[in-house]
Amino acid sequence: MFKKRIWKHILIGFTWAVSLGGLVVLMSFIEFKKAGVFCKDVKVYIPGSQYFIDKQEVDNILKVHSHQLIGRNMESINIHDLEKRLKANPFIESAKVYTDMDGIIKVEISQRQPMLRIMNQFDQDYYIDQHGLKIPLSANFTAKVIAANGYIDEVFANKVDTLHTDIARQLFKIVDFINRDSLWSAQIAQVYVNQGREIELIPRVGNNRILLGNADSLESKFHNLLVFYKQALPQVGWDRYKVINIKYANQVVGVKSDNFKKDSLKAVTKVDSLKLKKDTSQIN
Repeated sequence: MFKKRIWKHILIGFTWAVSLGGLVVLMSFIEFKKAGVFCKDVKVYIPGSQYFIDKQEVDNILKVHSHQLIGRNMESINIHDLEKRLKANPFIESAKVYTDMDGIIKVEISQRQPMLRIMNQFDQDYYIDQHGLKIPLSANFTAKVIAANGYIDEVFANKVDTLHTDIARQLFKIVDFINRDSLWSAQIAQVYVNQGREIELIPRVGNNRILLGNADSLESKFHNLLVFYKQALPQVGWDRYKVINIKYANQVVGVKSDNFKKDSLKAVTKVDSLKLKKDTSQIN
């Protein structure tokens, strides 16, 4: 029994030695072959529907057409340096660069996804991406996202940066909430920060403004707004109110429009303020 155990350990050790030796030989062969391979082409893959950066700009960053890559020995090309150059571009979130044994450099790029466009009170114009980072506008592409303007004091230093003001963080939170709901993303076209630093929403349908106030209790506020749309507006029409105030808990207040004709109120229930019950799930 003891001899069998010894032979078993010897066999396992021998197997490991052969495997390790084979791996060393294989790696040596790969390094030897790599030393004789020259770069033939650079292939760029940019997925997604955003076009802030294209293949030509990637080629310019990597200096493909200035003969700094094509024709060079693959062993002399610093892949990490190429990735670093790409990541310095404000529209690139991540970049992977790798090579194959046929002399092809492959580049995979992930672009930043803007979700909000800011036009601040200092006439600066920039995007906020899905991670809450500020990025510049692009000369190549304009993203179809919600725009925010008004008394916004978040400045932009022409570089990728985090948000520094409370109002900018609130705007990001609100637009993120809107984008996650197909109804509100289709209905809300613009966000405005008024002089009192309260946030207003500009809908696509109707001539009114929605006074949201701040980014607190968004689930409740938008639920109340939906109830108001279903209960009040069908009775009085979309042009009845110039402001729909949803900043108060469990209440929606409609501010009458000055241009609304009194004759249109005939046979219509007058609803200037809608008290909301806690359970409104049965409303159709």
